[in-house]
Amino acid sequence: MFTGIVEELGEVTAVEKLDDASRFRLRGPVVTEGAKHGDSIAVNGVCLTVVDLGENEFTADVMAETLDRSSLGALAPGSRVNLERPMALGGRLGGHLVQGHVDGTGHIVERKVSENWELVTVSLPAGLARYVVEKGSITVDGVSLTVVDAGPDFFTISLIPTTLALTTLGLKQPGDPVNLEVDVLAKYVERLLAHGGGPGAGEPVA
Repeated sequence: MFTGIVEELGEVTAVEKLDDASRFRLRGPVVTEGAKHGDSIAVNGVCLTVVDLGENEFTADVMAETLDRSSLGALAPGSRVNLERPMALGGRLGGHLVQGHVDGTGHIVERKVSENWELVTVSLPAGLARYVVEKGSITVDGVSLTVVDAGPDFFTISLIPTTLALTTLGLKQPGDPVNLEVDVLAKYVERLLAHGGGPGAGEPVA
């Protein structure tokens, strides 16, 4: 489980294309400190497993399903990526509960620059629109953000200078893809309501 508070702006150093997967090598001195084989690290909001470690670098395998459902397939050597280690039990929840399971991808539609912040419009797949609400939480490329406005096929977010400087969202331009993870609580509520409100409303506990 993650919080959507990016720890480091890392970099892809190598990509090896396999038959039904890709192997990424990524540089991240902060997130690799104390890391070991089998640990999880979120890369642009996608939870990946460390399979090898080098000096300030780690390697992760990305299966075809993940490449198809996320924007990781567009990464190449030199691409910058948002990196975050899992939340430690008992640690501060600075953002919101983030699983690292991408629900879909959107694209940067527009950026409006103000003196101290930017308003960014992101396209929203139709199947995710029902989970996105004004002032609710959403994860964009692994960054926990508050929705400013929510439409049927878009949402807007405000980015402060810190977010612009320390994450990939300061680099993304109109047309660039981004990974989206909606608030998992909304999905659980929908599931419960679909079954009549859960246990106590007619469905036994397994």
